[in-house]
Amino acid sequence: MMKHGHAPETPATRFLKAHQVAFSSHLYAYEEHGGTRVSARELRVDEHAVVKTLVFADETAKPLIILMHGDCKVSARELARQAGCKKVEPCQPEAAHRHTGFLVGGTSPFGVKKAMPVFIEKSILDLPLIYINGGKRGYLVGIDPREILRTLKAVPVEVALAM
Repeated sequence: MMKHGHAPETPATRFLKAHQVAFSSHLYAYEEHGGTRVSARELRVDEHAVVKTLVFADETAKPLIILMHGDCKVSARELARQAGCKKVEPCQPEAAHRHTGFLVGGTSPFGVKKAMPVFIEKSILDLPLIYINGGKRGYLVGIDPREILRTLKAVPVEVALAM
């Protein structure tokens, strides 16, 4: 359930406000390694509508972000093909933190430290509302997924695998 307290100010929320994105704030009790299963349970929403922000790197170690449904995995092979890379793989937590400025478990695609390409699973855009990290562990924001296209120039891809 919701933790008491007010929504934190983060680089992600500052980005959203600067780009005039309407969002709702959702605090919950963060659990280490709980992932989207825990946040969906705590917010009482479908895990499919909770979007995870994953940081990958290509064969030259250039980072990229892929946004994926909480109940799906990313096909690295398909992501590499659709992103025009030879191969991609998930970054180690330290590298992801260095690229984004966010701790793993609190990574948001908004307000990242280093500009990088953003890819979004195409079917996320079919949802009326998504919950995505607001830049802090235990904090999600609810937004219209089409705002990701507008503000981040995200590229839709089809790389989801069932978990």
